Amino acid sequence: MTQPAFINPAILSWSRQRAGLSEAQVAKGLTVKTERIKAWEGGQSLPTFTQAQKWSVVAQIPFGFLFLKEPPQEHLPIPDLRTVGGVLSEKPSLNLLDTVRDVLRKQDWYLEYLQDHERSPLSFVGSFNSRSPVEDVVADIRRVLGVTDAFARMGYEEYVRALVSGAEDAGILVMRSGVALGNTHRKLDVSEFRGFAISNAMAPVVFINSADAPAARLFTLMHELAHIWIGSTGVSDGSSQSARQEEAFCNAVAGEFLAPELVFRASWVLDVCWEENLVPLAALFHVSALVIARRARDLGYISSDQYGSYYRRILQAYRDKGGGGGDYYRTAAVRNSTRLSKAVLAEAQSGRILLRDAGKLLGVQPAKLKAYGMKLSA
Repeated sequence: MTQPAFINPAILSWSRQRAGLSEAQVAKGLTVKTERIKAWEGGQSLPTFTQAQKWSVVAQIPFGFLFLKEPPQEHLPIPDLRTVGGVLSEKPSLNLLDTVRDVLRKQDWYLEYLQDHERSPLSFVGSFNSRSPVEDVVADIRRVLGVTDAFARMGYEEYVRALVSGAEDAGILVMRSGVALGNTHRKLDVSEFRGFAISNAMAPVVFINSADAPAARLFTLMHELAHIWIGSTGVSDGSSQSARQEEAFCNAVAGEFLAPELVFRASWVLDVCWEENLVPLAALFHVSALVIARRARDLGYISSDQYGSYYRRILQAYRDKGGGGGDYYRTAAVRNSTRLSKAVLAEAQSGRILLRDAGKLLGVQPAKLKAYGMKLSA
């Protein structure tokens, strides 16, 4: 006879809701009727051990958690800088929690790698604070990232790649993904967060939520890099209404870096529809029209409602466009950071880390690591 699993019904309900699943979705994953799920959560009956194990997989929770007396308190392992109307945001989703934990795990590995190779701290990390002159921070970011006059001749995509490459060359791990743990069924929510930064003198990290429209990601990149320069760690939602000083400061740095105020004001034409300014100024500053719209909002040329409506149109157009899964190896490099990937692959090639462990760390099948390394070196 199959043994029942004596688990707390409240834990079942909590774990399902934690994963953002309906009773019907869990029922489908366990191949049982929805009424069975309701009975288990209501305490009228118990699942078998096999069913409980399947539940832990579907709900993305450690099996042992199902036997706890009460749900554990879960918090973001880094500061939460997200605000909505000046009020702290709701508790983080499982996707956000898992994403932050995964990035911290990779950063921990990279820190140990750097220490083993006796690397020195990065002098620019935390070299300013949120009361520093914005122009000074912008100038130093340009210096460290190697921004030259040649950048002015780049197209938008090339400009973004050059900035990311400059950040990685400087020692910053830049990670970008629109899903949690590489699982395409676990899409990250742009309304929850746009990115986060983990400041560290040896191994700073910035993460960009690439579920956002591509036109918006450049601002997020610069916002998170500003966090590194002031030595600030935390999750950001990109709100211009944030009551937090460091968020407002990082927004100001990102805006000034991408579209300097003096040139912007001199170039904005007042006697035309505001949207007619977007394309010419986007070409002038080598950024997206959305970045120009945001800068216009921040400088008082358009309202928050006008910007919000425009942003939603851009984001919806991106979502409607859809698209394929993309190149497997390029996606892995973007998700993990090229710098981290090369370090892991070098350790695997030397035998200092097992291929199995390298694959697990990078989320790449061990059999594909050699091809991945060749792609990165191409």
